[in-house]
Amino acid sequence: MIRGAAGQGVSPLRWDQINSGDVLSRARQIYFHYFEQCPGGGVPIGIVLQGRTAQGTIQGRVVFEAPVLLPDEQYVPLELIRSRHGRPRSSRGP
Repeated sequence: MIRGAAGQGVSPLRWDQINSGDVLSRARQIYFHYFEQCPGGGVPIGIVLQGRTAQGTIQGRVVFEAPVLLPDEQYVPLELIRSRHGRPRSSRGP
């Protein structure tokens, strides 16, 4: 068994360890590019971002089920991509 391989496979975003503006911007670009290229495709649950390329851009892919992440990958759930400010919307009462 691989150490650390058990469990959910997806850890929450660590906002203190990333530039959230860059991460969310790139995740949204990948998400909208997917829908431009595959308008009849399924609805993803989120985006997995990989480390930066030699040109400094962040690469990523659309995922449809909970991914197992490599050390240089970050999972961005769909609700963060769709929200205006990048944080999940709270359901506050009146």
